[in-house]
Amino acid sequence: MRFSSLLSTASAVALASIAAADADAEKPSDVINITQETFEAVVNSEPLILVEYFAPWCGHCKALAPHYEEAATILKEKDIKLSKVDCVDQAELCQAHGIQGYPTLKVFRRGEATDYTGPRKADGIVSYLIKQSLPAVSQVTAANLTEFQHADKIVAVAYVTSTSDAPATEFGAAAEKHREDYLFGITTDPEAIAAAGVSAPAIVVYRSFDEPVSEYPYPISSVTANDLGTWLEELAIPTIGEVNGDTYSVYVASGRPLAYLFVDPNDEKSQEYIEALKPVASKYRGKLNFVWIDATKFGDHAKALNLAEPKWPSFVIQDLRLQLKYPYDQSKEVEPAAVSTMVTDYLDGKLQPKLKSQPIPESQDESVFVLVGEQFDEVAFDESKDVFVEFYATWCGHCKRLKPIWDSLGDHFAEVKDRVVIAKMEAQENDLPPSVPFRIGGFPTLKFKPAGSRDFIDYDGDRSLESLIAFVEERAKNDLTPKVKVPEDEAQATFAKPSEAHDEL
Repeated sequence: MRFSSLLSTASAVALASIAAADADAEKPSDVINITQETFEAVVNSEPLILVEYFAPWCGHCKALAPHYEEAATILKEKDIKLSKVDCVDQAELCQAHGIQGYPTLKVFRRGEATDYTGPRKADGIVSYLIKQSLPAVSQVTAANLTEFQHADKIVAVAYVTSTSDAPATEFGAAAEKHREDYLFGITTDPEAIAAAGVSAPAIVVYRSFDEPVSEYPYPISSVTANDLGTWLEELAIPTIGEVNGDTYSVYVASGRPLAYLFVDPNDEKSQEYIEALKPVASKYRGKLNFVWIDATKFGDHAKALNLAEPKWPSFVIQDLRLQLKYPYDQSKEVEPAAVSTMVTDYLDGKLQPKLKSQPIPESQDESVFVLVGEQFDEVAFDESKDVFVEFYATWCGHCKRLKPIWDSLGDHFAEVKDRVVIAKMEAQENDLPPSVPFRIGGFPTLKFKPAGSRDFIDYDGDRSLESLIAFVEERAKNDLTPKVKVPEDEAQATFAKPSEAHDEL
């Protein structure tokens, strides 16, 4: 069968790496270049082909290139093709395909496209496309059982006496839903069942990490596709695994807080630090996801998590939903017992997050109020005022273009600033306090809070001054009419001649 011809991902990648090291620099690429003239001829006839839309100047594209080439060489042996389109040279083709960023990868089956959602390293690309090339559920026999069990990081096998009996139907439904994530196989072969050491019906997951073999622990006759999906998602997360660009989405999807151990992989004790935390990670499995992260690559992320010093190892808990950070005291050594106590306090609600804030400005001389994290509750939740806040990042181009318009908005309402606050906050330098029910996901983000309320309204209109003014006028609860100022000379005359004023009455 088709599966038996596939080498294991790890072996194939290793062989390709050795081959690449010895290859001639002028070796032709195994990635097919596609133009508008050749696209249909190359793509539409293929049962499975991956297309990368790239730009030569794109840094992410350059980073992907060696992995893409390596994957193309491996997958060529399996008759799975990788191709690419230069969107600078083939602008019309990329525009016709709705390409808006680089690199964009799409999987085509006989000309029908779906988004590629897999990893961007060679072994991940290979694993993803091999799963795509196979049926949702592969047939397994005694002859290929061992090979199949070790064919990917996570492999699920259903051992049944008949494919018409439970749990075969629900297993197939789970496989269709999760075919991009895991490898699924089914067998009715008595020799394979005996070799696996199980009693049919049974579902067993084989992993290349942690506990290598896990049998479905609940009643098999009543299992549903959703039950299997939830179980597999649990098993897909290591006790303490590496988090990076390829694995981060798995942890985010779980919805649990992340407990990071930042280590320097060049430190000869780095693995020792990771192993020391494994018992703690096991103790709290299902409540937090413990991960280790390369501190030399992701030092900026450490800063974003409020780890002030580049000192490794360091530990921090992040509430992904509320984006709150709880760093371990960097003046102390990271000890498993202390980490365990910290996690217990976090789960019990006894741990206070560390909020990053710029200093409170000594004065507010501009029409736009400079808001910082330490002052957010006081200013933004002032129920006597309407408050309109721009959350921005200093590096953001859209924010830079909005700045003069936002300044003009502040000027427009300057005479009623005792009732309407036009504010701005550098969102990457200031954390929102736990009292705030939202988090910032992009820049600029504009939010309005009417007077007498603690609820914020998203502004999704265009960013012209006229539209922003109209929005404030429509949503504000306070009277926006400026107070009439009595000219100073008239005021003095009135108070200087009270009798004259009385005679006029």
